[in-house]
Amino acid sequence: MTAPTRGTLGRDLAQIVLSSRPISWINTAFPFAAAYLLATREIDPTLIIGTLYFLIPYNLAMYGINDVFDYASDLANPRKGGIEGALLSPRIHRATLWAAAITNVPFLIYLVIVGNPASWIWLGVSVFAVIAYSAPGLRFKERPFLDSTTSSLHFVTPAIVGLALAETELTVTAVVVLVAFFLWGMAAHAFGAVQDIAPDREGGIGSIATVIGARATVRLSIGLWTLAGIAMLFTSWPGPLGAALAIPYIVNAAPWWNVTDETSPGTNRAWRRFIALNYFAGFLATMILIVAWIS
Repeated sequence: MTAPTRGTLGRDLAQIVLSSRPISWINTAFPFAAAYLLATREIDPTLIIGTLYFLIPYNLAMYGINDVFDYASDLANPRKGGIEGALLSPRIHRATLWAAAITNVPFLIYLVIVGNPASWIWLGVSVFAVIAYSAPGLRFKERPFLDSTTSSLHFVTPAIVGLALAETELTVTAVVVLVAFFLWGMAAHAFGAVQDIAPDREGGIGSIATVIGARATVRLSIGLWTLAGIAMLFTSWPGPLGAALAIPYIVNAAPWWNVTDETSPGTNRAWRRFIALNYFAGFLATMILIVAWIS
C-alpha cells in the first residue's frame, strides 16, 4: 500500500473541513454565544470554549457524519461537491468519523464538567440529534416530519445549552424566542429538502418533501416562517423587531408557491439566496441583541 503524500493529506484534510460546511458554522455558534452572553453578561472560558465547540467540532460531527452515510445518494445529487456539501471519497470516510469524534470529545468533557443536570440533558439531546439524523439504524433524516424537527433541534439546542449553562430562569420572552427559532429551523429544513426531491426519490430516501410534494412543502415552509415572525410580536422589547427577520425568507420562497415536483430543482436558486440571507438576518439579530443588552 502506498503511503499518502503530503499533498494527498492536505487535500483529504481540506475535504474533511469542507464537509463541516464552513459557510454555516455561524448558524450554530451564534445561538449558543448569544444566549449565554445575554444570560451571564460576561465573557468567560465557558463562553469561548462553548462557542468554539458549536462553531467547528459540532458542525463537523453533524455534516461529516451526514456526508459519510449519504455518499451513495450524494453521487446522484448535482449540489454536492461544493459549499452545499462535500462529496467525500470513500477512502476518507473513516478519517472523517474519527476527526468528528476526536474534535468533539474534549469540548464535550469540558461542557459536562462545568455544566449542571439541565445543561447535561440538553447537551445530550443536541449530540443525539446530530448523530441520529444521519447514522445507520436511526436515520431521522429519512423519517418525514421527524427530519425537519431533528434538523431544527440542531440549531435551537445550542441556544438552550447556553441558557442552561448560565443557569438562567426562563422568561416568557425567552421561551417564545426559542419556539420562533424552532419554527424557523423547521421551515429552513423543509424548504431545503424541496430541491432534492428527485435525487432523494432516486436514492430511495424519504423526506418531508418527497412525501407531501414540492408545492405543499414550500407552502408549509412559508407558513412556518410566518408563524415564527408572528410569535416574535409577543416578546418583550426589542424582541418584536425580530418579526421583520421572517420577511426576507418569505419573500425569497414566495415565487415558488406553485412549484411542482418536476420544477423543484429550480428552488436551488432560492436556497443559495437563503444561505446569504442567514448572514443578513444574523447581522440584524445582532443589532437587536445589542439593543437588548443596553436596555
